[in-house]
Amino acid sequence: MGLHTIHSSPANTAGNAAAEEVLRSPERLLEIYYYLLLTRMLENKVAYICHNQNPQQPIIIGKGYLSTGQEGISVGAAYALESGDWLAPSHRDMGALMVRGMTCRQIFLQYFARASSPTWGRDGNVHVGDTSKQILFFISHMGSNLPVGNGVAAALQYRGAKNVVLGCFGDGASSQGVVHETMNYASVFKLPIVFVLNNNRYAISTPLHEQCAVEHLALRAAGYGMPGKTIDGNNVMEVYRHVKEAVERARRGEGPSLIECKTMRMGGHGTHDPATYIPKEEFETWKKRDPILGYKNYLQEQGILTEDQEQSIKARIEGEIEEAVEYARTQPMPVAEDLLKER
Repeated sequence: MGLHTIHSSPANTAGNAAAEEVLRSPERLLEIYYYLLLTRMLENKVAYICHNQNPQQPIIIGKGYLSTGQEGISVGAAYALESGDWLAPSHRDMGALMVRGMTCRQIFLQYFARASSPTWGRDGNVHVGDTSKQILFFISHMGSNLPVGNGVAAALQYRGAKNVVLGCFGDGASSQGVVHETMNYASVFKLPIVFVLNNNRYAISTPLHEQCAVEHLALRAAGYGMPGKTIDGNNVMEVYRHVKEAVERARRGEGPSLIECKTMRMGGHGTHDPATYIPKEEFETWKKRDPILGYKNYLQEQGILTEDQEQSIKARIEGEIEEAVEYARTQPMPVAEDLLKER
C-alpha cells in the first residue's frame, strides 16, 4: 500500500522514549491485548443481540455500529493519552472509550437506551460519552466532533493546562468542510489537538477513490502547515508510537498533527448493512491482516502471552460482558415525565 511518512516533524525524543518504555513492559503490552479483545468481544455481543432480538420487542434500540478490524487504531491511539487528556470520538472508537475508562455496563445501558445510560435513555448506540472521564459525547454528523474538540483544546491552551485532545474521524468525514476548517484553525493557533483519521476505505458505501483524488489523505496536512503521517492502522504498536509522538508534540505547545491510519472496515456501515458493495476478495485480503491476530502472534513470539494467559483474559472479558448485559437488561427505561429534567 506504500505506507509512508508524508511530512514529519523533528524527532520527538520525549515522546519516543515514553512510547518505548511502555512497549518494553510485558504488563502494559498484555493490557493493550486485553483492550483489543474487549473491544472485539463486546462488539461481537452487540452484533449478536442485534441479529437475534425480537424485532417486535427489540433490546437494542436502533442498530449496532462496529469497529471490527479497526481496533488497533482506537486502542493504540487512546493508549497514548495521559490522565486529564480529552477524547473526541467518532463512531468506530469503542476501543478508545474502553481505554479511557468507560465500562461495559455503560455501553450496554446506552445500547439498551436505559434511563441510567450516559444519555439517560434519550439517545442510543454509539452516541455516547462521559465528560467525567474527559470523553466528549459522539456527534452523529460526521466530523462535527472535531470543532468541539478544538474548543476543548482552546480552553486547555487558555488555562495553561498541559493536556491534549485526541480527535477521531473517518475518511468520509475528511471530505466535510467543517473538518478542514477545524484543522486550519487548530494549526493557525497551535492548539493541543491530534487528529487521527481512520481510513477504512469506505464512507458508508462510497469507496475512497470516488470521494477524493489523492491516495494518502495525510497529504492534506501540508496545506495547513502541520505534520502529517500515513501509517499502518492494523499495527497497534505503530499506531501507539506515532500518536504518542504527536501527543507529546502537542503537549509541548507545538500544535496539531494529522495521522492517517490505513485499515479496513470488516463489515457494513452497521449491523443492518450486508456490505454487498465490497468485493469478497477485499475482505479476504484484509482478514489476513487482522490487528488482534497480528498482535497476538507478536506477543506469543516474544514469550509474553501464553495459552493459559489468553484463556484467562478471554474468560475475564466474557464475565464482564455477560454481567453488563444482564445488569443493563434489568434497568428501567426512561419515562416521558423525565424528558425535560436537568441531569
